[in-house]
Amino acid sequence: MADNLDDRRDDVADQVFHAILGAQETIHLYLGHRLGLYRALAGAGAVTPADLSARAGIDQRYAREWLEQQAVSGILDVAHDTDDTDDTEEAADGQTRRYRLSAGAAEVLADPESLYYFAPVTAIAAGIAQALPRIVDAFRTGGGVPYAAYGTDLKNGIAAANRPMFRRQLAADWIPALPDIERRLRRAGPPAAVADLGCGSGWSTIALASAYPRAVVDGVDLDPASIEDARHNAADAGVTDRVRFMLQDAAKAMTGKYDLVTFFETLHDMAHPVEALRTARAMLAPGGAVLVGDERVAETFTAPGDDLERFNYGWSAPHCLAAALTEPGAAGTGTVLRPGTLRRYANDAGFGEVTILPIEHELWRFYRLDP
Repeated sequence: MADNLDDRRDDVADQVFHAILGAQETIHLYLGHRLGLYRALAGAGAVTPADLSARAGIDQRYAREWLEQQAVSGILDVAHDTDDTDDTEEAADGQTRRYRLSAGAAEVLADPESLYYFAPVTAIAAGIAQALPRIVDAFRTGGGVPYAAYGTDLKNGIAAANRPMFRRQLAADWIPALPDIERRLRRAGPPAAVADLGCGSGWSTIALASAYPRAVVDGVDLDPASIEDARHNAADAGVTDRVRFMLQDAAKAMTGKYDLVTFFETLHDMAHPVEALRTARAMLAPGGAVLVGDERVAETFTAPGDDLERFNYGWSAPHCLAAALTEPGAAGTGTVLRPGTLRRYANDAGFGEVTILPIEHELWRFYRLDP
């Protein structure tokens, strides 16, 4: 018995140590993302602290310490060029040591078009850290934490992390899984109509309008800052003639009939998901459908869970659940929206059929809802 207790103690102590280590490294990854250090390193070859200081506009002493940490943690490579001066007295204090960001690492940390671009997720974590005092209070009181309390880091991090998927996968993989709906989106006239509920900064709405230029697309969100960003993004993308953004709660009644209504990684965040789905159902034109993309969590609770399950639970209590609980009577879904729960929500909203679509995706599961 004592051996089992000791083993369990040692295992938990080791897990806590590595969790703290991960948090420390996340802070440095966030600094690299937020300060543009990875962009400064990408394609630059081997650089010294002075080089990074000049390229990124940061203090040279901080540049050196950050570079050393990134090399020790395995993110950066230490360059060993033919003219390497690491054995000199000057190099002994780290001033002339050179570092390189590999092309593979640059894709993850500095390429906003790549499906592997993961650096913005560190900004989401920073936003949660910013709101921690309010999250502590929410745990004690059962209340919620307003979305705005998480700051621009979280908002911008979510937008940047999801943007490559919308640009590269939405029209290529997701919409084709609904062939009857895709035909509507491509028809010559009358133009098909799409409503993107919980559109955030608008990248999913813009991707739909860009891929299907004969359709008109409405983006809906209740966060004023996100809607402002979405309008700027649509203008930059040149789709304002076919895109509208509306500041509104998706759970409230809306006018208009739509061939497609979408919820991309937002249904689990909504305080009243059944009401939002009921609204979406009422918005559908005859033969229209709802497309939901949400987290690819396990179908049933299992402990311990795999890394993806841990990843999703990691966001739940401090953000997704807390932000939803700001509203009276909130469902309090949390990040872990399992297929059975989604089916129950859809049934309560009056949908007759829920289909899990055959779309391969590492992070999301896709559902088609028909009246």
